[in-house]
Amino acid sequence: MDRAVRKNGSKAAPQKNKPASRASAAPAAKAAKTASGRRSRPGEPPRTYPDLHDHIAALDAAGLLVTVDRPINKDTEMHPLVRWQFRGGIEEKDRKAFLFNNVVDTKGRKYDIPVVVGALAANREIYRIGIGCELDQIDATWNKAAANPIPPRIVKDAPCHEIVIMGDDLDKPGMGLDAIPVPISTPGWDNAPYTTLSQYITKDPETGVQNMGNYRGQVKGQRRLGMNPSLELRPGIFIHWEKAKARGERLPAAVVLGAPPCITFTSVQKLPETVDEFHVAGGLVGGPVNVVRAKTVDLLVPAEAEVVIEGFINTEWLEPEAPFGESHGHVNLQEFNAFMDVTCITRKKKAILTSIISQVTPSESSLIKRVAMEPLFHNHLKNVLGIQGVKKVVMHEPLTNLRKVVALIMDSKTPRNEVWRAMYGAASLHRAAGKYVIAVNEDIDPNNADALLWAMSYRANPALDIEILAHRDQGHGPRSKRNDGTDASVLIDATLKEKFPPISLPKREFMENAKKIWEELGLPPLRPQVPWFGYSLGEWSPEFDRAAELAVAGDYFETGKLIASQRRNDVKMNTEVRDVGYGTSGGKDKSGSKDRKKKKKNK
Repeated sequence: MDRAVRKNGSKAAPQKNKPASRASAAPAAKAAKTASGRRSRPGEPPRTYPDLHDHIAALDAAGLLVTVDRPINKDTEMHPLVRWQFRGGIEEKDRKAFLFNNVVDTKGRKYDIPVVVGALAANREIYRIGIGCELDQIDATWNKAAANPIPPRIVKDAPCHEIVIMGDDLDKPGMGLDAIPVPISTPGWDNAPYTTLSQYITKDPETGVQNMGNYRGQVKGQRRLGMNPSLELRPGIFIHWEKAKARGERLPAAVVLGAPPCITFTSVQKLPETVDEFHVAGGLVGGPVNVVRAKTVDLLVPAEAEVVIEGFINTEWLEPEAPFGESHGHVNLQEFNAFMDVTCITRKKKAILTSIISQVTPSESSLIKRVAMEPLFHNHLKNVLGIQGVKKVVMHEPLTNLRKVVALIMDSKTPRNEVWRAMYGAASLHRAAGKYVIAVNEDIDPNNADALLWAMSYRANPALDIEILAHRDQGHGPRSKRNDGTDASVLIDATLKEKFPPISLPKREFMENAKKIWEELGLPPLRPQVPWFGYSLGEWSPEFDRAAELAVAGDYFETGKLIASQRRNDVKMNTEVRDVGYGTSGGKDKSGSKDRKKKKKNK
């Protein structure tokens, strides 16, 4: 391995921008607990939650961090390098975070700020460490945080203000936005570097309630940052912008690049516009998060933020923004969007910039949403709508980016009307989710598109089990002009409505025995895909079981004798035995029966 790349906390020469603290070498769960319980560093405000440096140290201790010390071009190499772990056949559990300590650009500029990619949700274990709970507790954790918000603690001195640049200094080379090593996400298509894990903080001009959401930001100049508020999601920032425009005012804003994980995770949650995310972040960690007043705008920002860009969003003029590779898997073409005039940039002395892999899914962007959105949908269907038959909600991630295809795992005893009510509920909860809602039973692997198509092919009758709901937004994706820009939802009931014959694979015991032989022969490792053994779907009799047992015992001639005694001559070819039975003695051929004798006499 290149000596400039270090994995899993391997020993190497200390780096100038190595995270300021490290968690003890321990299993992932223990490392996460250690990091989340850290005390603040000398001179910092008190806190009980991890900041980004603590989180990176925990990932390193858990073997989930790749540290790259060789020069990496942020414009041409960084995102393509990390992209390979999402498009190179690497399993999710084996994906890691990447910390780049030696960042350069095409013009040969060197940056004193490292960049970390994949540190929030390259895989589920990374997400779990960051949020500080087990994956099966995600739903309960978010519900508890939303129900028990804790106001933030306002501090006077904060790490994010260790370096402050404002006024004319922003126009000096290396002092404005050009000082921040923002990568190009989709080289060859994007027209500029874009901040991707960037939390925009704005305030409702009427109520004074802050809102924080994650949106992209195009680097347009030394002190000008573009934005795209994703209108199909109706974010709080857009509502704030409209209100400020109506008042003839600019909209104060602060853009956070790198924050404690509890704040970053909260910013990507779909919370009501009237809810201040800092309060929910406090509920998430069970105590107040530290915030500080921004230097040039009347907003509160995370005290432990790595970099904060302050300014005012223009409400009079719009200008072209994009092209940019989007998470729906296509390049977003140019649109007129707002822009921010930068008034101040603050940062830590040892700041680390966070960037997120988005574009074609699976990606870090899709996983960070999926882990929280699936439990949110499940909770809505089961506890809000009261549909107890919903066992699980799974959002299809590869290529489709979660929102378009939603699978509902339904208990086989669920009444059909309840199955349909669940599909209606899933199609209406989120304006951008549920273009295709498919209900299946527990034996179907919803993460396997082949299995979903299999269920749709054999368990759904298009004339009986499909409905189309019109009059919905197109949602996230390329904007088609067809049908006046509106879209529809397709609901497919692919659950079993009657007994079916077994799955035509060997029974489990035979497949398990064959797997042992496979491994004894030293053949390539197997990755069993559901279904990998046969099982009954209800239409199977003890007689069939007996015949199958005789077959594997080598006594299948016994079955042949039984079959011969069940002959009949009063049915057509391919008539199903289950429809007519085995007949009566008058219709049987018993090797010399009266049917044969009658034929012989007629001759």
